Amino acid sequence: MQTLNKKDLMKYVGSIQQAAYIRPITYNEGRSSGLKAYDVKSGNISFRVLADKCLDVSEFSYKGVNISFLSKPGLQGLGHYDTNGAEAQRSIMGGFFFTAGLEHIGGPCNVDGVDYPMHGRIRTTPAEHLANDAYWVGDEYHLKISGEMREAMLFGENLVLRRSIDTIYGEKSFTLTDEFENESFRDEALMLLYHINIGWPFLTENTRFYIPTEKITPRNDDAKGHEPDYNKMEAPKDNEPEYVFLHDVKADVNNDTEVIAVNPDLQLGLKIAWNKKYLPHFMQWKSIASGDYVVGLEPANSLVHGRAWYGDKVHKIAPFAKEKNVVKFTILDGENEIKEAITAFEKKF
Repeated sequence: MQTLNKKDLMKYVGSIQQAAYIRPITYNEGRSSGLKAYDVKSGNISFRVLADKCLDVSEFSYKGVNISFLSKPGLQGLGHYDTNGAEAQRSIMGGFFFTAGLEHIGGPCNVDGVDYPMHGRIRTTPAEHLANDAYWVGDEYHLKISGEMREAMLFGENLVLRRSIDTIYGEKSFTLTDEFENESFRDEALMLLYHINIGWPFLTENTRFYIPTEKITPRNDDAKGHEPDYNKMEAPKDNEPEYVFLHDVKADVNNDTEVIAVNPDLQLGLKIAWNKKYLPHFMQWKSIASGDYVVGLEPANSLVHGRAWYGDKVHKIAPFAKEKNVVKFTILDGENEIKEAITAFEKKF
């Protein structure tokens, strides 16, 4: 896409919303009825941010090509089984990413009489103090959405997530910025996993993954023996169990790391970059099952074994302490951009 300065661009458009916009929307049928979201277009990238579900991104596409995964239950608003143990599998939509945490990630469990639902409660928490804006800074047209989610209980935790998602028109990327604060007067467990999910048509048997892995550990027996194929996808296979791999990933001198997924047939790639300071772990969820065809690329501060496995060793955040994560998603378009990104990846790691 040709990059124009503000004056020259405005010669071509009646409204800048012809090229880039943020539009509040509300779904009005099925289980998604009433679900509030933001529809975002910025040049060739389009995505939707769920105001009622932690400002997670449900859909992501580039030039009309879908990148993200939508699970069989489809889009859903808040439901009675959202945080009810294993019933969460009936409400987890997948989406481009959802936020797992904050007291627990992984399968449902009970610890000391306390129930922790699958992948925690924050993913179903509606945002407050919502704001969205689109504005010029010199010749750059910025689009930004922000809000706050709170996970709290009487006589219990009081964790706050302040999130913003922003992009600049003409760029093939958007950035997620999260700040977590413990507003209680005791140390609190803080478990976090960014469940980033890619699906068809970007995901096919020819899609390849570049992960700076030093060590791969299968989560369970289903994944054992499949470690050598972590870097490629297979064709769908009926009723195949999921594989989950725990990766020890390398980082550069600044503790920055990244993973890349590439579809050579489409000549498209996706780069996900973050810093390991508060996200030292990385999981890969690989499902080649027919109808559940997806790969999850998952930076995290804890392993997916969950709260019960960690016990007293669970990561904690002190009263009124803060932790900040920045995750950037970038599209690679064309053979040259993909080659340059892979060359840089190989030099770095």
